[in-house]
Parts: sequence; structure tokens; C-alpha cells
Amino acid sequence: MRSLPRLRVGSMGLLVTALLACAFAAPMLRDAVFGSAALSTAGTVFCGVFVQAVPFLVLGVLVSGLIAVFVSPVRLACLLPRRQTLAVMVAGVAGAALPGCECGSVPVARRLFGEGGATGAAALTFMLAAPAINPVVMVATAVAFPDAPAMVLARMGASLLTASIIGWAWSRWGRPEWITRRLPASAHRPESRWVLFAEAARHDFLQAAPYLVVGAAAAAALHVLVPQRVFAYLAGDVALGVLTMAALAVVLALCSEADAFVAASMTMVPLLPRLVFLVVGPAVDVKLFAMQAGMFGRAFATRFAPCTFVVAVACACAVGFLVLGGA
Repeated sequence: MRSLPRLRVGSMGLLVTALLACAFAAPMLRDAVFGSAALSTAGTVFCGVFVQAVPFLVLGVLVSGLIAVFVSPVRLACLLPRRQTLAVMVAGVAGAALPGCECGSVPVARRLFGEGGATGAAALTFMLAAPAINPVVMVATAVAFPDAPAMVLARMGASLLTASIIGWAWSRWGRPEWITRRLPASAHRPESRWVLFAEAARHDFLQAAPYLVVGAAAAAALHVLVPQRVFAYLAGDVALGVLTMAALAVVLALCSEADAFVAASMTMVPLLPRLVFLVVGPAVDVKLFAMQAGMFGRAFATRFAPCTFVVAVACACAVGFLVLGGA
């Protein structure tokens, strides 16, 4: 007797099921939200953050997909100077000119690290600079902070300084034996470049969108669940606020094209801790640690992540006090 095939439920099936459940429960959910001031506030904050951030997230993954398909890492490597100091500076500027999210910068940096004659210092500088100071992120930050235009300059300066310091530190103290993962063999792909672009953009969006949902939900929860006296205490203790926002950036693991809107929604926190949130997030978080361990090796990731965290917090604080006046 032939056994019946097992029913497999994929991610698309789960998504359709969840959407149908929400559609049937819409009247009950609407009454619950309208009947609760806390839920109304949470829903307003969530929708505000999500709707503002989605266009920049889409633009970021589209540009990142174009770069992944049409800009060769070997070609980028050929543009770098031979001297490591100059190569680090050029890699930082290249990161500002080539938009891309963290998910795309790690594999590109790994290619630069091992091919085309690029130095490891320049590759790591590019990996940190590209998702933090590219034009899409800067425009998103300006839109998110219309009343604090200095935040754009502060974020760019602190992130570029972080990337440069890490690059120079690698050129001085880095060890090739820490890179324990080898590059995979490049297989021939018969698909057209536009098909590859569509796949890359789809992959980046599906990987980044859940983090945006989590970040918007966290911002909404902070407004509702955390008492105002906690934020008043954080506002009075700058050091504690900086450490709290830095840890939050590591845990939330937001995409750099969307994190500015989450930070802007936290109006009860001073600007300096929010700047730390924006500088630390694209440099080191839980998803980046996993990706770096997979592409470079665990020995590299366990050294790189803590050092980057300390440098990012220090640079954000230093630049913040200079540009934002410690606000």
C-alpha cells in the first residue's frame, strides 16, 4: 500500500496563514486597539517607523543588488593603492559611494580580502563603511532627524572614523591565520545578470525586512512598556544611556537603511546615546557576528566584534560631544 506524501508547510504557507488569520480577526483586533490607549500608541509608533523606513530599505536593497551583480570585487580591488594607509582611506570613501546593507558588505569584503591583491585592512574598512555612510543611509538619517541635521554629519564622521581605525589596527596587529574559512569556488551561473540582480535584491530584502519589523515592534514596546522614569534616568546618566543603546543596537540587528527611523522614534533618549545606536548597529550586531564567523572564521569574529564594538562606542561618543555638544 502506497503511503500518503507528507504535507510540508513552507515559509510562504505560514505567511499566507498568518495574513488570513489577521484578516478574519480584523474586527476584534480593531476593537482591541481602539479600546486601549497603550495599544493605540504602540500601533501608531509601529506604523510610523515601518512606513517611513520601508522605502529606504527597498532603495537600499535595489542598489545593493545592482552593485553585487554589476560591480566586480576584483575591479574594486584594482582601484586600491598599494600602500595600506592610503588603501584604508580609499576604501572608506568607496564605502560612502557604494550603497549596500551589512548583509551584502560582508561577502564583498571577504572577496576583497582574498582576491585581486587587496589588503585585508582595506577590505575590513570597506565592510564597515559601506553600510554606515552610503548616500541612502545619510538621506534616511536626514529624513528621520529633520530637527537635528547635525546627526547626519555626526553619524558619517563617527562611522568613517570607526572603519578607518579598525582598518589601520588590522594593518598593524591583524594575523592572516585568524582567517580560517576559505573562499568557496566560484561556480558558473548561466542566468542573466538581471535574473541574478532580482535574486540578490529579493534575498537582501527578505533578510532585512524581518529585522525592521522587530525594530519597529521594539520601538513601539519601549514607548508603552518602559516607564517614563526609566528614560528620565537614562537621560540623566549619559554613560548608562550610551551603554544601553549600544547593547540594544547589537541585539536588534537592524538594517542600516532603516535604523535611523527606529532611533528617531526614541525621543525620550538624548541624541548622543541615539548616535551610538546608529554607529554601533552597522558595525557589530548578532547577525553580523554570525555572517563574519561564517565567511572569515570564528577566530576572526571573536576578535573583530569586541574590538569593533569598543571602537564604535568610543568614536560615537567623541564625535557626538564635538558635533552634537553632548546632547
